[in-house]
Amino acid sequence: MAIDLSLPSQQLVTVFGGSGFVGRHVVRALVKRGYRVRVAVRRPDLAGFLQPLGTVGQIHAVQANLRYPESVAAAVKGAAAVVNLVGILQEGGRQSFTGVQANGARAVAQACAAVGITRLVQISAIGAAPDSRSVYARSKAEGEAAVHAAVPGAIVLRPSIVFGPEDGFFNRFASLARMLPALPLVGGGATKFQPVFVGDVAEAVARAVEGRVAEGRIYELGGPEVKTFRELVAYICEVTDRKPLFVPLPFPLARIKARVLEIVNTLTLGLLPDALMLTRDQVALLETDNVVSDAAVAEGRSFEAIGIAPVSVEAIVPSYLWRFRKTGQFDTARSDA
Repeated sequence: MAIDLSLPSQQLVTVFGGSGFVGRHVVRALVKRGYRVRVAVRRPDLAGFLQPLGTVGQIHAVQANLRYPESVAAAVKGAAAVVNLVGILQEGGRQSFTGVQANGARAVAQACAAVGITRLVQISAIGAAPDSRSVYARSKAEGEAAVHAAVPGAIVLRPSIVFGPEDGFFNRFASLARMLPALPLVGGGATKFQPVFVGDVAEAVARAVEGRVAEGRIYELGGPEVKTFRELVAYICEVTDRKPLFVPLPFPLARIKARVLEIVNTLTLGLLPDALMLTRDQVALLETDNVVSDAAVAEGRSFEAIGIAPVSVEAIVPSYLWRFRKTGQFDTARSDA
């Protein structure tokens, strides 16, 4: 009997950055559909935790570094589709925004083009723009352009801040609220966000791999609610039962603080805790709202067009922030009755 090569079980999907926060959820979404997944990471020996997500032999980790085109070409060989999730939030060592998010995305796309792979999903970020004051945002935009130049039908997904059990936003500020008596709010906390659940982003990626998303477009992914930075931090404190003072930090002062922290981090050889770190580039990002644009909604480039109803922050976040309460899961309100 002939094998149906169109079945997911007969197709290999390479996922660059598959062991990261978003990556592990993307891998789970793909293996649930039956795809074989090749996880391309710098340290495959640290990706073993992904194995229980699939059946025996369904997930295979390989070494790949976006700075080395040969390793990228080897990782995409034989794949029916490729997903690139690799990105960084701050520069350090040999990891630069341009090297990872612009040149790295270009290397993946060119490797796909060289072997005729047309199903390519690139994860970018809302706010990506060639004229942004943020190097992070400019490098994301450069990466998008490079991807579409090499693979015109590639699908680019731009999520707002992503939340989930291992996220770097809600967990970070819950940790700070536990440690500090006061929390600085850059720009007064007026920046708007549209937090999106990591499971919804992973579902969008999986549907793009399946061919259920229109090709060659840039989609903006946001949750059902728009919240200011201050509102999100206040919600975190409410969930964790913490009551720190909120201290507005104007952008000029925030840039000075960020510069000082950058110097301290350099002098301590990068030993400053991530939760305390703030960079000038991150301050620049906070000067612009991080929400789905009206144009994306009008043009059918949002979750609605993909057929996904996004989950709210309130439905997920309390399930993993309980650990930041004073007595953890046992810290619940008691009735006097």
